[in-house]
Amino acid sequence: MDYGKQGGPKLGRNAPRHSEHNAKGTEKNPYSKRESKAELLARMKKAAAQKDG
Repeated sequence: MDYGKQGGPKLGRNAPRHSEHNAKGTEKNPYSKRESKAELLARMKKAAAQKDG
């Protein structure tokens, strides 16, 4: 018996369960904004300093 063919098709499961905190188009991550290398490094250093102490 082919158990994979039982029941109807399972449709509509392609939607995410929740929205991402850094999704494109949000206030934190706008579509057209692109960080420069210096801004990125400064942000990473600040986060590392906060994590250490």
